[in-house]
Amino acid sequence: MYIFKKILMLFLVFILVACANQNENKHNEKTLKQKTKHIVLGSMGADADIWRFIAKSQAAQDAGLDIEVKNITDGIALNLATAEKKIDVNAFQSWAYLKTFNQKHGDSLRAIATTYLEPMGLYSKKYKDLRQLPLKAVIAIPNDTANTSRALLLLEQAELIKLKDSFDHVTGSVQDIISNPKQFQIKQVQGATTPRVLTDVDLAAIGNTNALESGLNVLEDALVYEKTNSKTMNNINILVVSKDRENDIELQKLATLYHQPEVIDYIKKHFGGTKLDVNQEISSLN
Repeated sequence: MYIFKKILMLFLVFILVACANQNENKHNEKTLKQKTKHIVLGSMGADADIWRFIAKSQAAQDAGLDIEVKNITDGIALNLATAEKKIDVNAFQSWAYLKTFNQKHGDSLRAIATTYLEPMGLYSKKYKDLRQLPLKAVIAIPNDTANTSRALLLLEQAELIKLKDSFDHVTGSVQDIISNPKQFQIKQVQGATTPRVLTDVDLAAIGNTNALESGLNVLEDALVYEKTNSKTMNNINILVVSKDRENDIELQKLATLYHQPEVIDYIKKHFGGTKLDVNQEISSLN
């Protein structure tokens, strides 16, 4: 009888400990969920792939962030969704692109961190050297204001055209061309389509994200690519939020995650060195 009572007491103790542990686990899970912040991040192409990698990282879990990555291929639509808080933060655009968007859409967005700089390149399926370009060759460039000015500066760097001395690096346009000796025909197209029109034109200025999606490496396949200097500072890519969320601590954590060594290594491995890590204060871009 004594042995039976002892066994019964041990069994009851076991049950009580098990229940306590179960309750503690449920409490910990609930606490973890309460501490984890769900963030919807909008991006596109190769950039979206990087953020999916970050979302799955241990660093993101340690930071208490549950990152949902949405791929949205239209830059204007993505910025508008961010301004309307349908997207918490976006990662796809340069500083210049943001400035031109804000000029047209009521200064509704803010940059909270820098991510990388990648050069734009001039590509051709027909020619191996820019000197082979014929008279009145057709050159495709992106049609959004920021990338139009960027492409024109690249054409000038390649000595194909000459721009006004007063050319604005953010808002410059084809009307600012003052010399075009070979009468090149500048055709403005949607940035995302520039790789697809390569077979239809003689030369195309293509941003690196779009180039990578088409299997092009700017350092290997472009006839000419942007030099990294003070003129290209406007082309640094950034994280962007609605203007009333620029001091949101949880969103600020994303910048730290992007510059983690494991993320930098992932980018180098998967993008052939074409995305140069830039970790500096936003104020340095103003």
